[in-house]
Amino acid sequence: MSLYLLPLSAPLLLLLAALLGFLRQGRRPALAPAFAEGAALGALLIAMASFAILIQRGAGDSGLIGWGGVGLSVRLDAVSGTMLLLVAFIGWIVLRYARSYLDGEARQGYFIAWICVALAAVLLLVQAGNLVQLVAAWIATSYALHRLLLFYPERVAAQRAASKKRLFSTLSASALILAAGLIWMSVGTSDIATINALARSGDASLLIILAAALLAIAAVLKSAQFPTHGWLTEVMEAPTPVSALLHAGVINAGGFLLIRFADVMLLAPGVLAVLAMVGGFTALFGALVMLTQPAVKTSLAWSTVAQMGFMMLQCGLALFPLALLHIVAHSIYKAHAFLASGGAVEQVAAIGRPGPVAVPNGSAVGRAFLIALAIYAGIGAAFGVTFGFDHKSPQALALGAILIFGVAYLLAQGLADAAPRPLTRRTALYASATAIGYFALQTAAEWLTAGILPATPAPGRLEWTLMALAVLSFGLVAVAQALFPLWATHPAAAGLRVHLANGLYANATMDRLLGGWSVRKAP
Repeated sequence: MSLYLLPLSAPLLLLLAALLGFLRQGRRPALAPAFAEGAALGALLIAMASFAILIQRGAGDSGLIGWGGVGLSVRLDAVSGTMLLLVAFIGWIVLRYARSYLDGEARQGYFIAWICVALAAVLLLVQAGNLVQLVAAWIATSYALHRLLLFYPERVAAQRAASKKRLFSTLSASALILAAGLIWMSVGTSDIATINALARSGDASLLIILAAALLAIAAVLKSAQFPTHGWLTEVMEAPTPVSALLHAGVINAGGFLLIRFADVMLLAPGVLAVLAMVGGFTALFGALVMLTQPAVKTSLAWSTVAQMGFMMLQCGLALFPLALLHIVAHSIYKAHAFLASGGAVEQVAAIGRPGPVAVPNGSAVGRAFLIALAIYAGIGAAFGVTFGFDHKSPQALALGAILIFGVAYLLAQGLADAAPRPLTRRTALYASATAIGYFALQTAAEWLTAGILPATPAPGRLEWTLMALAVLSFGLVAVAQALFPLWATHPAAAGLRVHLANGLYANATMDRLLGGWSVRKAP
């Protein structure tokens, strides 16, 4: 048996745990919680062993277990290996948490069964070596998540969110099926590695460009991009482990799809440009709305909207290694944030705030941004980056500038007149550490995926325009946020806050355009 088949045993373990849960769906089912946690730990160990095989033998395929391009196969490379480790680790943590969180629930076994099915489907998705397996796992993931979102079927809010999510999931799956069909018609194979290799060495045909557009649509709908983001902010009625699994795992499927077919996407620069625009706007929109949300979990949901937008922006700028790095970082951080959300309010309330708050004026904000950019340029030069962009792509440098704008906000607090000097030194240290971390992690991601993901192409006029707009937009928002305490008491600020707290009514408008929602209980 090929060693590259080893990753297939991870979802099989979880499916066995799911079967036990289905057989014992009630309260405190014997053995089911412990077996599910053990299966998740086993899946993590299998993912670690698979990564060891990848390091020892290099990227490879298992071959197809099936006929005519239909069946199971594993593509083991830097992308799938990283995602296997990530999904298995998050899954183990979530199931371990759920074992006590759901203890005593009337349908505890039912919950265990469907969360194991969801994890198994995601694992099959990220290791898929052929189009048929990828599409089937994509659909199975959506269906399992739908069942989890309706764990409390009597809650009207849960029914509404699940109904809306099902609509966009169906549209996303339809786009992916059409894209897979077009790719198959164009290249004559369902093997994903062969498809990417042909795309890397071939020219763009009309079928491939249409397929890339459909892949982008599937990804946008799956990852809750504006204006289809509303369902993601309405799923708070599900148990916390479901929120953690959704926001730290399933929602990243859109980005993974684009990364997996990166060579195909590069054949359609116009599609990438649209992705960059949609993602950039979603990131700004989600970040602004997030700041106005009073509830912890709702704020985290809007944070996910913003993060998914930034991931789409990265893919649109053809920064696929950075998008993969973003998925890993966001998943770990968001899983912890949701699982720890229960004690977040108490922890914040317990923090003492002695003395006056340091409010930066316009001069301090201006100096903060100049210092942040100087730190970024200096550390970039230390990493071998020249301003002629000989070593790093302009797209990566533009994204780093956007990142450093967030650090400039911290620097502004340290440069305020009322700020103590230790705070100033700490914020300067944070800015330096952020810039070092960005370049170091970017270099590591590019090294890890070299030969697997395509290099970022030189930008054309359209890409330069998009980068300039992105840097300018994020910069203006960062400056406005830093100066907000100076104009927060203005009546216009209060009105703007109300509108932002309601998401600028985009979700309500979408509901009305779609004719409202007739929700019904799931069987």
